[in-house]
Amino acid sequence: MTKFWKKRIDQMSEEEWESLCDRCGKCCLIKLQDEDTDEIFYTSLACKQFNDNLCECKNYKTRKALVPDCIKITPDNIHKLSWLPKSCSYILVANNKDLPEWHHLLTGSTDQMHRLKKSVRHTVKYASKNTNYQDHIIKDEINKI
Repeated sequence: MTKFWKKRIDQMSEEEWESLCDRCGKCCLIKLQDEDTDEIFYTSLACKQFNDNLCECKNYKTRKALVPDCIKITPDNIHKLSWLPKSCSYILVANNKDLPEWHHLLTGSTDQMHRLKKSVRHTVKYASKNTNYQDHIIKDEINKI
């Protein structure tokens, strides 16, 4: 198998780049930002388009129309997205680091990642109109996942 993830990110095809996603679901969690410090806080709440069983977007191709503030992670913006977790494979590859040993491009499936609890699979909730997002902050736990 060609290790295309060893290429520079600006040399990858869109398909190669997209396949780097480790399918952890962390980027689909609702995040809060402190207005004074710009600190990012993850919540245990997921976007309504998040499929908790598959740990991916239900409507990936049309997500921007359904969730206008959804941010597509690209080689052009990867270094500007300070809210991505340290474990994100996009971040790792963009910084010339190896994929984690449980990554689906190395193992052939996402099973090991989920078994090792490296994803938010089966742990999220969905917000309602009356949800107080601050009650769902998960502090430093996101980088432990």
